Amino acid sequence: MHTTSALQSTVLLTAVSLFSQAVGFVYRVFLSRMVGSEIMGLYQLVMPVSSVLMSLTAVGFTVACSNLTARYRATGNYKAAVQTVKTCVRSFLCAFGLVALVAAPLSDLISVRLLGDARSRLGILLLLPCVLLTGLENIHKHSFYGAGQVQPPAFTEICEQIIRSGAVLGLLWAFLPQNPERTVGLIVCGMILCEIFSAIALTLLYRRFTGRRPAGEGVEPAALRRSVLHIAVPIGWTSLLGNLMGACTSVIIPQRLVRAGMDVSSAMSRFGVMCGMTLPLLTLPTAFISAMGLVLLPRLARSAALGRRDLCREQAGQAITATCLLIFPACSLLAVLAPPLARLLFREETAGQFAVPLALAVALSCLESTLAFCLNGLGRQTATAGHGLLCGAVQLLLTWQRMGLPGVGLQGYVEALLLSTLLGVALHWRSLRQAIGLRLQPFPWLVAPGLSALLSGLCVNLLLPVLTGAGLPQLPACLACLLFGLLLYLAALQAQGLSRS
Repeated sequence: MHTTSALQSTVLLTAVSLFSQAVGFVYRVFLSRMVGSEIMGLYQLVMPVSSVLMSLTAVGFTVACSNLTARYRATGNYKAAVQTVKTCVRSFLCAFGLVALVAAPLSDLISVRLLGDARSRLGILLLLPCVLLTGLENIHKHSFYGAGQVQPPAFTEICEQIIRSGAVLGLLWAFLPQNPERTVGLIVCGMILCEIFSAIALTLLYRRFTGRRPAGEGVEPAALRRSVLHIAVPIGWTSLLGNLMGACTSVIIPQRLVRAGMDVSSAMSRFGVMCGMTLPLLTLPTAFISAMGLVLLPRLARSAALGRRDLCREQAGQAITATCLLIFPACSLLAVLAPPLARLLFREETAGQFAVPLALAVALSCLESTLAFCLNGLGRQTATAGHGLLCGAVQLLLTWQRMGLPGVGLQGYVEALLLSTLLGVALHWRSLRQAIGLRLQPFPWLVAPGLSALLSGLCVNLLLPVLTGAGLPQLPACLACLLFGLLLYLAALQAQGLSRS
């Protein structure tokens, strides 16, 4: 297999991510229609537990695997790259064993005392085998990313999305109706079936890719373990504390709604609509960011290992430019089109609420993620860790404080998300500028794409009611507005001379 270029890798992974996002979104539409908003809320309550378990066991080792694999391959030490994967797998299995021994007996306590809903217990127990398989899958997947090989994980990602959708919806179709706890359990069982395929497929593909006798001198095992832990521990702890704060936020949202006067069922439904319907629609453009990050991180690690600060600045600047040029118009158009599309697809009248501030939060979150990828690729995991903890704490405290005020409700969560994400962007940028001397480029990064996206969104906001008022059905009207908005955005960029700057 040959190593693909950064552009080819990003294009391929973006295409795969867009396909996965599309399949996942359609899957979520059918899932929400089959189970309803209350069970979607219960499912959204359980999933942060999965994120916490992954942070405790796998997240740090996947980043370490990608980063170190890229470094060793850049210096021709392929044997050390193979050793890295084995070390990460062993470390993950040890961490998972310890966590599982604690989490399984405490599942009842977690569901009742921490999540506040006993119906989540079965889902928590079933998440354990799902996390085991996902961790093995992700370590092998990131070893391919570190080696510059995107085809094998791209293939498995496509199959994974199709299998997950078919398995979950098939199980629900076969066994519904069930009580809410068993329904969530069926969803997680479908996820397990999908992860079985992914873990086996990537393991076999990795063994075929590495061969039996990789070249290089290797590295001393104790030194390798220290290198892995030096990366994995700050990443893992940051992810853990961030996900704990995110889980706390997910828990307190329905609880604060209940405290404000809603019954439990209505509060869980409102939570399910926002986090299970509105946000997934608005986060569709993030497919590009995740794809670019998977390519950017190992390439920055290689440039840093070779001492090429100039190349690091160039790669980071290109990543920021691409993020702003693609994400700003996408979020601007979705801010206008998300409410009618969400109501049409999910058949829920409150879907699409707070679309404008949430779309702005998504755009800032994408920029924050790109800056974090840059810092992690440069080996500044500690800085990323500190920023993530601070922003998570700010979001949690603001959510608790704002949602506790009379008449605020979910608007308090949206405000907290916006402010904490903006803080994250500022902190990440300061650290990146200090690390490689990257200078702010206001016009190509912010002014040109920002003004063009704003113009596009405002014009689409005027055009949509005209088209629907003329008798055009809502879905064709939204698609026509989307096409018009994209063309207008490109024309506005050209008018500002961005292509010549």
